[in-house]
Amino acid sequence: MRVVSGVCKGRPLKAVPGNSTRPTTDKVKEALFNMIGPYFDGGIGLDLFAGSGGLGLEGLSRGMEKVIFVDRDAKAIQVIHENIQACRFEEQTEVYRNDAGLALKALIKREISFDYIFLDPPYKKQQLVSLMEKVDNRDLVKPNGMIICEHGFDVELPLRAGRFTQMKHERYGVIALTIYMRNNGE
Repeated sequence: MRVVSGVCKGRPLKAVPGNSTRPTTDKVKEALFNMIGPYFDGGIGLDLFAGSGGLGLEGLSRGMEKVIFVDRDAKAIQVIHENIQACRFEEQTEVYRNDAGLALKALIKREISFDYIFLDPPYKKQQLVSLMEKVDNRDLVKPNGMIICEHGFDVELPLRAGRFTQMKHERYGVIALTIYMRNNGE
């Protein structure tokens, strides 16, 4: 695992030990960022099931201003901190050990809204549609902001979810990426 492009291009990233997380492959990460960027002039991201933090770190390397990382696994949180330090992004990040639902409630209280939310939950516990509904109901994504879902290829996601419209869907072996954009002015 490594940072694919940007200011930290080629920097190796640690993986979470054990089988509880499955890192996004470099091929899928490259494809994902080519769909939504590939580079950014600022913007705030949320990496909600962060694992090793690879998606959020890739976003920072490509120009995002700030990323908040959330994972409920203690080993993952330790690895995220190590990877952030290796990339020298301490000033641009926040890291929380929390359940996704509780983390969203905390972010709602802080009245933060994001340009990009990365949702890569464990495949066996798909909750993408309900998470998107929570995000939509509480204005956690700015107009024209995106939700990027990584999921099993056999998961069918709707064309619309609240104010979000599916703009891209691609399959890479057993993994699929579905990208939603929040409709402007709604």
